[in-house]
Amino acid sequence: MTQPPTPAPASDFIRDRIRADLAAGTVRQVVTRFPPEPNGYLHIGHAKAITTSFSIAQEFGGRCHLRMDDTNPAAEDQEYVDAIQEDVRWLGFQWDAMYYAADYFEQLYAWAEQLVQKGLAYVDDQNADQIAATRGTLTAPGTPSPWRDRSVAENLQLLRAMQSGAFPDGAKVLRAKIDMAHSNLNLRDPVMYRIRHLPHQRTGNRWCIYPMYDWAHGQSDSIEGITHSLCTLEFEHHRPLYDWFCDALGIAKPQQIEFARLNIEYLLTSKRRLLQLVEGGHVSGWDDPRLPTLRGLRRRGFPPEALVAFCKHVGLAKFNSTHEYSLLEHFVRDHLNRTALRRMAVLDPVRLVVDDWPAGTVDQVEVANNPEDPTAGTRLVPFTGELWIERDDFQEQPPKDFYRLAPGREVRLRSAYFVTCTSVEKDALGRVHTVHCSHDPATRGGNAPDGRKVKGTIHWVSAAHAFDAEVRLYEHLFTVPDPAAVDASEFLRVLNPNSLRTVRAKLEPSLRSAAPGQRFQFERLAYFACDPVDSRPDAPVFLRTVALKDSWQKAQQKGAPAQGGGKGAQKR
Repeated sequence: MTQPPTPAPASDFIRDRIRADLAAGTVRQVVTRFPPEPNGYLHIGHAKAITTSFSIAQEFGGRCHLRMDDTNPAAEDQEYVDAIQEDVRWLGFQWDAMYYAADYFEQLYAWAEQLVQKGLAYVDDQNADQIAATRGTLTAPGTPSPWRDRSVAENLQLLRAMQSGAFPDGAKVLRAKIDMAHSNLNLRDPVMYRIRHLPHQRTGNRWCIYPMYDWAHGQSDSIEGITHSLCTLEFEHHRPLYDWFCDALGIAKPQQIEFARLNIEYLLTSKRRLLQLVEGGHVSGWDDPRLPTLRGLRRRGFPPEALVAFCKHVGLAKFNSTHEYSLLEHFVRDHLNRTALRRMAVLDPVRLVVDDWPAGTVDQVEVANNPEDPTAGTRLVPFTGELWIERDDFQEQPPKDFYRLAPGREVRLRSAYFVTCTSVEKDALGRVHTVHCSHDPATRGGNAPDGRKVKGTIHWVSAAHAFDAEVRLYEHLFTVPDPAAVDASEFLRVLNPNSLRTVRAKLEPSLRSAAPGQRFQFERLAYFACDPVDSRPDAPVFLRTVALKDSWQKAQQKGAPAQGGGKGAQKR
């Protein structure tokens, strides 16, 4: 038997460098890390960073650490530490070891004294505004601090006094002594420590000075033996400082390699603006299904496998770009098409009466649970003489190319019978509320023994057996593709007032026992998930995950750019 060809290993500028390091013997085992600050919930941008660091370690038989960069007690909390671990596991990854930057505070402080003793760091009495004002510009050098030339002895005495709590917040900082005229502003005597009399969620009241990110990050990587420190492009200009600290201390220097961050149309990942949405009540919380947080995406029904596949597909680049939302939907839809159970639900019901159905008779029709997965089996769905169908599956005066139900027209009821519309009933406003039809008993199962064909197939639920449930239909939270580009003063004006619509739907009885988080395809409508937050026993709530229409794949076939959007779920 001919074996399929082995797929070629993934190749990009990061993996190529790692292969070169391994071949040269400069690296024996690849060690990467994912180092979030526990000051908020992870979002889809973090999913790319997680996928990159963990996948690369796996591919090269290496290790990947999870490290909490917990250097700012004013913003961090154990709640976020726990949530980050949960989200990483949900994506399908497991760290080889877990660390905390706070566990390195003793070593970082000892190294700070070492730099002071070398004349490479000094205590500055300027406040944050003064330091910023004297840093200079890209075309003009900075102004040295009046305290830049303090003696080693004085700096050491002041640093120890800072560490012992002798000064109030903001009174002094410790700065590296590098070059106030350097072309890279990050090397113009960056701040290493600031005073904050706050308890730390891990170290308690042991410290009242806390390291800045640039001071803690590279040294933490070095302590852990990280070989390749993978981060997004905004840290590219910080790399010279990362290297300078390691070189000045004479410690192992990991390779920091930057890649493009993940930007997706209509999604916003700024923690500051997401916080504004949450605290302002514009969304229901950090797990609101309209947010790009991993908690929100999980609640909405996004499969973690689809997010990982999407992140791997967009790959690693050296330049930032924005991906179409429809591409993300494509990966979500592709996974759900293969795995989600099919069920029937009617979101905008109109009564369908089968006039020639035997009174009181209930038929049990067999319906496939997932045509893409024969192992998913079948289920029995009750069929009676009174049904619910979608309102837009009937038109009294159908336009051209409308193949669903209309007066005198025959259609197939999914997996049940052929029916022909005979008459309609309307209310006082002329709105159709009941459609009457006849059925062909010989077409049970959805096929005619005489071979006749019908162009339309519609779904249905038995009126006597259906139950009412809340269904939430989501659209983009913003009306513009790039909400991050909107000025802060205009930010809330681009919120989509129609980003959430709630309906009372008629659902087939098997959906009453849906498990929280369970994913379904409501046939001919969209993919939905049973809300793990608001669902109750015998009262599930369903959230629309993604529409059935794949605008991205269709555009690829036509060679035209796809348009991100959510309205495809309402078109059939």
